[in-house]
Amino acid sequence: MADAKLFAGHAIRRLRRQLGLSQAAMAEALGVSASYLNLVERNQRPVSATLMLRLAQTYDFDPRRLAASEPGGGSEALRRRLADPLFADLEIDRHQLEEWLAGAPGGAEAFARAYDRIGGGTAGAAEPDDAGRQVRREIERWRNHFGDLDAAAEALADELRIAAGDLYGAMAERLRVKHQLAVRILPADVMPDRMKRLDLHARQIQLSEMLDASARSFALAERLAEEARAEIDALVKGAALDRAAERLYRRHLTGYFAAAVMMPYARFLRACEASGYDVELLQRRFGASFSQVAHRLTTLQRVGARGLPFFLLRVDCAGQVSKRYAGASASPLVEGPGICPLWNIFEAFARDEILSHLVELEDGSRWFTLARAVHPQGARVASVPARFVMGIGLAADQAATLAVTSGRDLAARAVPIGLGCRACTRPDCPQRSAPPAGRAMLSNERESGVTPFGFASD
Repeated sequence: MADAKLFAGHAIRRLRRQLGLSQAAMAEALGVSASYLNLVERNQRPVSATLMLRLAQTYDFDPRRLAASEPGGGSEALRRRLADPLFADLEIDRHQLEEWLAGAPGGAEAFARAYDRIGGGTAGAAEPDDAGRQVRREIERWRNHFGDLDAAAEALADELRIAAGDLYGAMAERLRVKHQLAVRILPADVMPDRMKRLDLHARQIQLSEMLDASARSFALAERLAEEARAEIDALVKGAALDRAAERLYRRHLTGYFAAAVMMPYARFLRACEASGYDVELLQRRFGASFSQVAHRLTTLQRVGARGLPFFLLRVDCAGQVSKRYAGASASPLVEGPGICPLWNIFEAFARDEILSHLVELEDGSRWFTLARAVHPQGARVASVPARFVMGIGLAADQAATLAVTSGRDLAARAVPIGLGCRACTRPDCPQRSAPPAGRAMLSNERESGVTPFGFASD
């Protein structure tokens, strides 16, 4: 894997067109011949380390975008879409797929967007391009890093820190003085179905006593997001979303700002690097919950001060994903249509600790993950508390600096997993519950393997 050649002509062509440059002009700026750049853009030459460095120096281009911006998510993602029974008779093999990506990357991206918009070939299973999809697409376009919001939150956090050592007290005082809002903690029986409420008539921010300290701080920081209204409005306007998606996007940006006030970028990144991204230490140092720290770890992509590229998933015990952020990781685990039962993320439901796992996907990529059960405060259905598992992770070759990997051999054998049974083509999985989509079923009365579902291979 370390010696694999990187073909990313589509990303370089896109960068050149965004800059409004001809091939000759970009080639001159990079110190290469126009013919060589032409071959790179057509994926007939790999991107060399020298070219990658010159791109970064000349255009402040993040080299990780070369791997993260493949049309349609790359060949594996397109292959999963083409596994739909709708295309079963076309018999498109890997070689044809690679030729398509190299020769017509725009067409591959257009196919992927159209397929995703209609709900992945499952008519009626999902509302086409619903608000959640629109917002997630916009978040991933920014890689879940909003520099203007981070700068505004950092400035506010510095002011609050100067005013008082106690962040919660400083926020409450600022809300009282600058926004004429008092903070009131109410008994659970007074707010039986609400955790927080803004009562403009009484000029109060009302919080349930069920919220712990980190949740109360977050609630006050959300209200202080009013001070970043200009930045939030600009981001929402630039996204050009429909009304429902716009409200959802604004809520995400408000939460982003709140987390950035609690965990200011520069201080948080320094603490991450000094502690080896020790999540429990970060929780205590910043008075945050596991979920809040996990979300913040996906945002550390400031130019010139980037953190490790984490992804995040939140799943319930039925395997349904309710949150997913790829950040700068470009991890297929975020985009996958399902969750592999061999991934230990589900074990976290029964364990009150952070679980780690080294896994390997079918494409050979290796990922180091952390998972922990979380319980949204006050969220209950018929007295049964809501429970989720928050999973975060990053590429295994970037995990060596983590405190949790100290003394661990990250080159050791990883657990082979897939992206859900319908997308996985591993033939000998003992946990398989269904054959891969678009593969012909095979049966043999004289023998059987570790799985009851035999299927045709490539």
